[in-house]
Amino acid sequence: MENEIRKTCLHDRHCRLGAQMSPFGGFDMPIQYQGIVEEHQAVRTACGVFDVSHMGEVQITGPLAEAYVNHIFSNDVTGAPAGKCFYGMMLNDNGGVVDDLLVYRRSSEDFFLVINASNIDKDVEWISSHAHSFDVRVENLSDRLGELAIQGPEAERVVTETLGIECGDLEFYTFRDIDIEGVPAIISRTGYTGEDGFEIYAPHDITIMLWDKLMDAGIAPCGLGCRDTLRFEVGLPLYGDELADDITPLEAGLGMFVKLDKPSFIGRDAIVRQKAEGPARRTVGLELLDRAIPRHGYEVLDSDGNIIGHVTTGYHAISVDKSIAMALIDARYAATGTPLQVKIRRKVFPAIVVSKKFYKKSYKK
Repeated sequence: MENEIRKTCLHDRHCRLGAQMSPFGGFDMPIQYQGIVEEHQAVRTACGVFDVSHMGEVQITGPLAEAYVNHIFSNDVTGAPAGKCFYGMMLNDNGGVVDDLLVYRRSSEDFFLVINASNIDKDVEWISSHAHSFDVRVENLSDRLGELAIQGPEAERVVTETLGIECGDLEFYTFRDIDIEGVPAIISRTGYTGEDGFEIYAPHDITIMLWDKLMDAGIAPCGLGCRDTLRFEVGLPLYGDELADDITPLEAGLGMFVKLDKPSFIGRDAIVRQKAEGPARRTVGLELLDRAIPRHGYEVLDSDGNIIGHVTTGYHAISVDKSIAMALIDARYAATGTPLQVKIRRKVFPAIVVSKKFYKKSYKK
């Protein structure tokens, strides 16, 4: 059935651990185990592991693979060394974001794309539909692979000692192909938490084996609840909140990942026009001068009470003990220090525009 909730290969493990499960991106996923605060702190101070097997994977191969990836991807993969990872977006003709994704370059003829779970079907259709004039093969690997994200300041030690995978020489935003018990797999060092971290892509049985090793070693299992609080504190976007079909990278503050000096790519003309005119909306950080908690969709008001935008993500942040938010607002109010207001239910709370980087990243570079 089209709307059937799917399960990752680790679903029974989560249930056995007593995880709170909830639908996310079409999958029944663990939201928390011991608690969002405890899991958040485990990643900030030591190490936690996430099942992110709901993410999608697409392989693009063929003589024109590099040209095709550049055609559909906002970043520039031209001539990069094998083993390099890129963050960027696929754009529609209006400059809105079809999806944000990671692109792993094996060679000029072999690329591995990691896409968001909620967009797998849409993305695969979009990627395939634009490939007709290129000599490439598009292969959806999403149902074959699991993915673990091991995150935190002790992640390198855990991957090396607990899983027996050498990873210390991997630089930030690089990857390599490895064998785990004779089975091909991928390990990368990117992260989505603001901490050092590794991702391992492998067939389901290997993913289950690695998860069991991590659980036996006492590594904290972490749910999507703290994955959201962690990424939010360091200003990382989530598709559906800070990015969408009608939100451009310039509005989201991600223009650095759109390379306008490379040959034409889908959405380029719209971004060039918006850059010349200046985006009418911008994504900003907000700090509430109160402990009330802003949530996705809440209205942002100017000092006279006029609606000028909405909250995209908001929490009482765990690491900084403040009520903060990211919000998409009228660009005229985006300057740091601008006093604004957030409407929470029937009350209005004062806020101020601040940097979206609420907490300092600790990536290994």
